[in-house]
Amino acid sequence: MTRQQLSLTALARAGFVGLSSVRAELDEVADLTGLPLDTLLTALSAAADPDTALAFALRLLRQAPEQASEAFRPEEHARRLFRVIGASEGIAEFFLRQPAQLDALVDPVTSLPSAAELRADLLAAVGASDGVVGDGDESAWTALRIHYRRRLVQLASFDLEQADPVAGFDAVAATLSDLAAAALEASLAVARRMTIGTGPGRFPEELVRATRFAVIGMGKAGARELNYVSDVDVIFVTEGDPEAGLEPGRAVDIATRLAMLTMRGIHEPAIEPGLWEVDPNLRPEGKDGALVRTLESHLAYYDRWAKGWEFQAQLKARPLAGDLDLGERYVAALAPKVWSSASRENFVESVQRMRQRVTDNIPDDEVHYQVKLGPGGLRDVEFTVQLLQLVHGQTDDRVRQRDTLSALEALAAQGYIGREESATFSHDYRSLRLMEHRLQLRRLTRTHLMPRDEADVRILARATGLAPSADQLMVQWNAIKHRVRGLHERLFYRPLLSAVAATSADDARLAGGAGLTSGQAEARLAAIGFRDPRGALAHIGALTSGVSRRAAIQRHLLPVMLQWFAGGPDPDYGLLTFRRLSEELGSTHWYLRMLRDSTGAAERLTRVLSGSRFAGELLGRIPESAAWLEAEDELRPRAAALLREETAAILARHASVDTAAAALRAMRRREVLRLALSGILGFATIEELARGLTDVTENIIAGVLQAIRTARGDSEQFEFAVIGMGRFGGRELGFGSDADVMYVFRPLTADQETANRAALAIVSELNRLTEDNRLPLDLDIGLRPEGKNGPPVRSLESYRAYYRRWSLTWEAQALLRARGVAGDESLLSDFAELADEVRYPESIGEQEIREVKRIKARVENERLPQGADPSRHLKLGRGSLSDVEWFVQLIQLEHAAAVPDLRTPSTLDALAAAAGNGFVSDEDAARLRDAWVFASRTRSAMTLWSDKTADVLPSDRVALDGVARLMEYPPGSASRLEEDYLAVTRRARQVFERSFYGVQQRPAPTG
Repeated sequence: MTRQQLSLTALARAGFVGLSSVRAELDEVADLTGLPLDTLLTALSAAADPDTALAFALRLLRQAPEQASEAFRPEEHARRLFRVIGASEGIAEFFLRQPAQLDALVDPVTSLPSAAELRADLLAAVGASDGVVGDGDESAWTALRIHYRRRLVQLASFDLEQADPVAGFDAVAATLSDLAAAALEASLAVARRMTIGTGPGRFPEELVRATRFAVIGMGKAGARELNYVSDVDVIFVTEGDPEAGLEPGRAVDIATRLAMLTMRGIHEPAIEPGLWEVDPNLRPEGKDGALVRTLESHLAYYDRWAKGWEFQAQLKARPLAGDLDLGERYVAALAPKVWSSASRENFVESVQRMRQRVTDNIPDDEVHYQVKLGPGGLRDVEFTVQLLQLVHGQTDDRVRQRDTLSALEALAAQGYIGREESATFSHDYRSLRLMEHRLQLRRLTRTHLMPRDEADVRILARATGLAPSADQLMVQWNAIKHRVRGLHERLFYRPLLSAVAATSADDARLAGGAGLTSGQAEARLAAIGFRDPRGALAHIGALTSGVSRRAAIQRHLLPVMLQWFAGGPDPDYGLLTFRRLSEELGSTHWYLRMLRDSTGAAERLTRVLSGSRFAGELLGRIPESAAWLEAEDELRPRAAALLREETAAILARHASVDTAAAALRAMRRREVLRLALSGILGFATIEELARGLTDVTENIIAGVLQAIRTARGDSEQFEFAVIGMGRFGGRELGFGSDADVMYVFRPLTADQETANRAALAIVSELNRLTEDNRLPLDLDIGLRPEGKNGPPVRSLESYRAYYRRWSLTWEAQALLRARGVAGDESLLSDFAELADEVRYPESIGEQEIREVKRIKARVENERLPQGADPSRHLKLGRGSLSDVEWFVQLIQLEHAAAVPDLRTPSTLDALAAAAGNGFVSDEDAARLRDAWVFASRTRSAMTLWSDKTADVLPSDRVALDGVARLMEYPPGSASRLEEDYLAVTRRARQVFERSFYGVQQRPAPTG
């Protein structure tokens, strides 16, 4: 190929940008090396930055023509050299300073050197014998730096030749760390020679040789994770030798001199620039502390003064240079302190705050360019892994790994994180580290910032091989940051971590299967609150026995979950139900992972299972609903419109009435469970729960009725509707409430008798198809005209005739909460119009008012169960639900005709309207509302607690405490709940007696 044949397109395809001068430079390089142009172009195209590679090649050939021309021949040598100087201007500058080192790339680097090989090489470079340099002067440090960089060149060549540099990152980082350790060892050898002698800063040779001195690598140096240009964090430790006449204080003086000279040899500017910073600021007391301490002094500091972050810093500690035996003793002595540090108060929170401070301290204009410190960067991975290690490593030495990637692998192997999360974190961490490596390699400077210039990003893309263009690299980097940040937030902020960190050793062993006899385990379970510790121990054994991953995860979860169960009112039932649920779901891919990884699912599950048999039994029937515990949106009541949409889909999917009804019953059970969880976990108020339960009940009635009517095909012959009554009509249902209803029909083309028979058949079918043994639903028609003696269903005209001629006051009162819930719209509208005529009379006489009061008094005397304490009955007792409802309903009967605001089936809405229109004072209305809400909450809580419907406040203290906990009282609040209920209903009763019966309260006694 001639110069004239070199098209701009060919140059651009090879990766050149500065096309105007390239042809002339290529010609000159070809002339100086004797290589053909096409060979040069092919070799240069492999470089990350061909322009820079060509420019530096020309400078080398001009400055050192003999050495450089040899280095560029044959073609294979040229390709290796171009690849290295095209990725690293820093290495090219090194060759310009030291052209004799160009022969470092003559032979291909097919494998990486061992730590021992590197150590021997650099010690030989400084002329060290027996750990001491023969003639110690600064020229030895220059030789050290040159040989270090020669090895760095070879390592970079190996790295850049890798087919998959992401996968090869681990070995490169480890070798960089070994090279740094070798440099410290060689610099220390020079320092020893410079410390021996007489005069200031020098000591007798026998004392220098007797001084035991170790360099401890911290951070990435300790973990063998160094970058091309990392600060090397170190701690210096020494020991004297009394037998050699070396006291500790004297040893510290000598070791301090050694430490200072060792650091100087690494980074102080000289003929050959320094390698990297040696940072000793992780030592006790930081910059203000002594540079070197004895081992005893170190241990005393960590026993008394060290903060949590200082133990985290020790996680990766490893002897790098000097007396490796002393270094190993240092690491071994501190290890128990490191692995127990997570039990310190607020340890997890302090680590989380520290990570946030790192992010907060990034300059605003750098946040989005930080590969290391920013959100989704390396620190997110490292902090996450280290926190998980410190928390779980307290009791599991298998996760006590120094380097991040080995720790991730161990955490996944032992079930502390998912395999998928570990693989994603590992790959993304390697990718980020590769980008960091290439950024630093380019100029051999310490940087962690993504370039802002597109040309520099393009060079980084070519150097890493991660993407073919700058734009695609940025897309990939942003995707990595998004994944890393998401995993970091999910794992680093697990609520489980703080609880695990605070778990005692005995509690940790409860689920570990070791360290406690069965008697000791039962005693411990009894001590934390289990009433049947033997049964609890059997459940624990069933969940944790074996070597499966499922059992391993349970062993991690249970120490904390047992504490949470024990904190609930019924831990034994909670653990039993948890075992059943786990046996049902344990083989699924999501269940245990959700409990381990989500932000609160495990704790929510323990609250539900130990606090509610109603929810526990439903969860057992619908185990997959446990997935809702991970997402708050799933724990909130569903809108009625969504329920109707799902019902329509079910009806469209099922041709058979029975199968459609079965699906609708299952839907009802699921939605009632959702509401139960919502109430237990505090995601819904009592009013929201009441509306939700009403919507669910309406939905199944409407859906089943529609299925029946469609199957019968008689909708054109007569209309049919269901009227909600009582709490159902008022949208005030609680858990376990009956659904009070009335049925109405209207003939269209059918005669009255035929329509009546058909309507009775629909009622029978509706009862059959909504009946559910798993979650009973009683469609109660006791509030129909004539009560139990009346027909189950009437025509609209029959209702009209009855109400005009025979209606009693209580029946008008019952209609106050009548509301159409299902059926034909026109019939529902006409029934509502009829009901309005009856329940909102133009006037009500004194006799009718007395009748209402008489019936109320009779209800109190006759309907209260025999032996029941009137002060504890939630429905009929003094100041309870019926008092408030009858009070409001009397106001509605008297005034709703004239005051439209009172025309509502809702008790609380009517009470608010009564107060707003001056029929009751705001203070009295508040007292009545408080009592009604309190009684409603208590009634639902009793059903949730026991899975039974009851109306009397329990006297059993365990049950009462369980109800109290569901009402958000703290543990041990049985008496407080009792007192609060009696007080709120007493105040409501006073209002009721004064304003309903007209009983004046006696003044409080004086004196």
